Amino acid sequence: MTGSLFAVSDLHVSYAENRRIVDGLRPETADDWLLVAGDVGELFGHVEWALRLLRDRFATVVWVPGNHELWTHPSDPVTLRGRERYDALVRMCRDLGVLTPEDEYPVWRGEGGPVTVAPLFQLYDYSFRPPGANSKEESLRQAYEAGVVCTDEVLLHPDPYPDRESWCWARLAETERRLAAADPALPTVLVSHWPLVREPTDVLWYPEFAQWCGTDRTADWHVRHRAVVAVYGHLHIPRTTHHDGVRFEEVSLGYPREWARRGGEPQPMRRILGGAP
Repeated sequence: MTGSLFAVSDLHVSYAENRRIVDGLRPETADDWLLVAGDVGELFGHVEWALRLLRDRFATVVWVPGNHELWTHPSDPVTLRGRERYDALVRMCRDLGVLTPEDEYPVWRGEGGPVTVAPLFQLYDYSFRPPGANSKEESLRQAYEAGVVCTDEVLLHPDPYPDRESWCWARLAETERRLAAADPALPTVLVSHWPLVREPTDVLWYPEFAQWCGTDRTADWHVRHRAVVAVYGHLHIPRTTHHDGVRFEEVSLGYPREWARRGGEPQPMRRILGGAP
């Protein structure tokens, strides 16, 4: 294999400007893979359109859900909620030939490999709290007072779980089981929508938003599960950082008003492994 392992996230194809950019995403070689780290879109049909287009172009596409795919938006004809919505997204991906967190972890054997590519779906549990907040209730109170409240509170339903943190904890248990069963001889590329560690949220303009950005329970996953790279999105702050010697790549495109401020035409695909063509 001579291709590269690329990653992107937060395509938000409900925006015409972003659909144009997604329509322009193409591999460099016939062997290139693309990791899609969530928030493709809010409507079921938009997610299907984008993943179908990308799967037709790349040798392998791996998708993990973000919070926006899990929304039950009032304008979406697909009215499924919570886990039923996620299960339907997984079925749609399998019909397209797109890999998901529910499938066998693939192994990248190109340059930088072999590595196990592990797509993760872990959600969040309000443990990334702002200073002075010692409970979820206090953290949410601060967010509402500051006017910084994630739309998840209205549109991301946890059914059949009683709340989003319970769904998160169930996902963590299942994902830990899957990661523990992966080949211990191989390093990993961990792909998630939410950052595995809290530190990337330190640069948020609104620290109250961090509580919707992950869970403290994944803080050592990149070490325990042999990661060479951890890929994530959600924050709309594309950059490279290092934690415990592991490279973390935030690969989001974000909203047009955000990427337009950076100037020039955005090039959202980030090379994770593999050499330049």
